[in-house]
Formats: sequence, C-alpha cells, structure tokens
Amino acid sequence: MSYHIFEVYGIELEYMLVNKDLQVNPITDKLFIEKTGSITSDVDNGKIEWSNELVGHVVELKTAAPTAEVEDLDVLFAENISEINSLLKPLDTQLLPTAAHPLMNPLKETKLWEHDYNEIYELYNQIFDCNGHGWSNVQSMHINLPFANDAEFEKLHAAIRILLPIIPALSASSPIFEGQLTGFMDSRMEMYKTNQKEIPQMAGKVIPECLYTKEEYHRGIFEPIKEAIKPYDKNGILEHHFLNSRGAIARFDRGAIEIRVIDLQECPKADLAIAIFVIEALKALVNEDFISLAEQKLWKEDNLLDILNIAIKDAEVGKVKNEDYLMIFGLKNEAKISEIWQAIFDKIQTKFSEKHRKTVEFLLKEGSLSTRIVKALKKDYSEEKIKSIYLKLANCLSKNQLFNP
Repeated sequence: MSYHIFEVYGIELEYMLVNKDLQVNPITDKLFIEKTGSITSDVDNGKIEWSNELVGHVVELKTAAPTAEVEDLDVLFAENISEINSLLKPLDTQLLPTAAHPLMNPLKETKLWEHDYNEIYELYNQIFDCNGHGWSNVQSMHINLPFANDAEFEKLHAAIRILLPIIPALSASSPIFEGQLTGFMDSRMEMYKTNQKEIPQMAGKVIPECLYTKEEYHRGIFEPIKEAIKPYDKNGILEHHFLNSRGAIARFDRGAIEIRVIDLQECPKADLAIAIFVIEALKALVNEDFISLAEQKLWKEDNLLDILNIAIKDAEVGKVKNEDYLMIFGLKNEAKISEIWQAIFDKIQTKFSEKHRKTVEFLLKEGSLSTRIVKALKKDYSEEKIKSIYLKLANCLSKNQLFNP
C-alpha cells in the first residue's frame, strides 16, 4: 500500500545494552528469548516492534506499521523501554541512550549478531571490518516519510536535501569516543561519512545527489552501487536499497525516504520532539513557505556538505557563512545554526502541541545533548566522571525525562 506525502510516518530508535557498570553486554538474543521464549530477529509487541541489528549489543525499537499518530509515540516507546529494562534487570543489564557509548573499545567488545541474517552481516564484516566505531557504536533515530509518486518524491527529496545539513546540529549526542572528546559534537556522523570508504558509491557525499525521479535515482545511485559491489558480493546477497547509505535514502520498495542523520537522544520525549520538528520544517519547505521547489532543486551536494560538516563539528554553535543558504530562512551574513533552527521554529511553532513545543524550546535554549553532556562533565574526562554522567542519561531514558545538567 502506498501513502501520500506526510500521510503517515515511521520512527526507529536504536539502543545499546550495557551492564550496571556501563560495560557493553551483547545479549540482545537473550532479551528476545526472555520476551518470546525463542531466538528471533523480530519481536511483535503491538504498535512497537523490537528487532536485532548488526551487532549483538543493540536493539532497535520501531513503529510496527506506518502511523499517522505521532503525538504520543514517545509514550509508546517509553512503555516498551520500561518493559525491556524490566526483562534485562535480572540479567544485570539496561538500555543506554545517546548515539555512542563513551568508553567502548569496539575492537575488543564488538560481537556480531549470530542468528538470522548472519550471512549478510558476515559479508558486511568481510568488506568493511565492522569492529570500528562507525559500525558497532552508532545509535540513531530514523524517520521514514512516504511518497506516492514521482511528483511527491521530487518535493520531498528536494526539501530533505535542504534541511539535512543542519539536522545534526539539533540532534548531536556523541561527543566522546573511548573516554576522549573527539573534537566533533556529532562523532557518529563524522564516522558515518567514511565507514564505507572501501566502496564510496554507497554513501556518496552523505548529502544525496540532485535526483528527483525514480528513474534518475536508479541511474544515478542504485546502478553505480550495484556495479561497485559486484566484486565483493559474488553470490548477490546484498540488495541495493539496503546498500545505499546516504544521509537520506530513497526506499522505492516501500515508497518512503528514510532520514538517517539523527543521533539518538536521552529519551523518547526528546527523540519525538526532534522528529516532529523535522517533519514540520519539511512540510514548510514542501509548501514552498521558504523558497520555491525550483530553487530547492538547484542546491548541489558539495555546498550542502560544507554546512553539514559545520554541524557535525560544532553542533548548534557552528557558524554558517553561506549567504544563499541563510537567505532561505530569512537570515543574512553569518549565523549560528541555532539561529537557523530558531528562525524555522518561529515560522512553524503553531503547528506543535504544547508538550512538544516545550521540548523544542528547551533544546533551542539549552543546546544539543552533546553540548549538555560536555557541560555536565565540567572538563573532568575521567572514566569515573564519564560513567556517572552516562548512568544519569540511562536514568533519563528509564523515566523519559530530558537531561538538564
């Protein structure tokens, strides 16, 4: 069944399993056994489904079907998180939020999922060596947005390309790898840019190319990916929709574009507020409230990538100097990305319920989760201090509360 643009949505959230001392614990299979009585890769839990990922220490929660009801999705996700934590408690394990574990050594602690789809994961491991941070220490939120035909795909893809570069400034939550500040507020996205460097056609420049029909997309993205993967995938195991790793990917098999540049937050309350903010901003772009569709389509990926790199490095305090981009949102000369988001919010804030509006206002005032994590550490990067902050974040997740240091 196909859906029209903004008719329904799909949300996916990924969480890491850790023990009470914050050690990675690859027992997602045991969690599923606790829930269902057998090893499975998918758990049907009503409106929210649980599933495995590439590695054994990550569980994904996602809407079981496209839904028009996003207002209280945070509550549904929070209920599932509570249930999972209850099942994990006898195993001395809990869910950890944020996009990256701050102390994990992926070379020593990565364990691939050993059950269904293992053949695919093993092939990925052979090609890319999935023991690095870019594969085994990257938790995110994905937003799936539908389109019914080429005309809707054109509008949606154009709008997403415009907004994509500044999304990490809002959502960055991964400032630390292996106990050290990385120099990037969104370390997950910095890794994302290069974790498939062996086959650069897969991720491209992260910002998707200027392609606005199914035929153009197949010719410009899918066909080069198919050719590039052939020497590595001699048995034809990997599928092109699965291989496309840009920051937003077109899924023509299900009539949707999936946005993948969003770091996981401290709780579903924050995740869903960001999701709704992004959705409402995209609606305004599709409605041509900022600039026309024709103008949106002119933007090249290199110019947008420059802005994305600023967001990845400095999050909301990153300064954009591209005057043409600033003019889209009514700004001039130079502006922090937080000012761009504030300008967008000022234009669309009446579209939010009070609950989500308050959360967005909090994010705009207090900054990204990365900013708040760094603030909470108070320049103390000892393992003990880092653990104490991230255990507080795990507590925020269990209570569906924002982190406010």
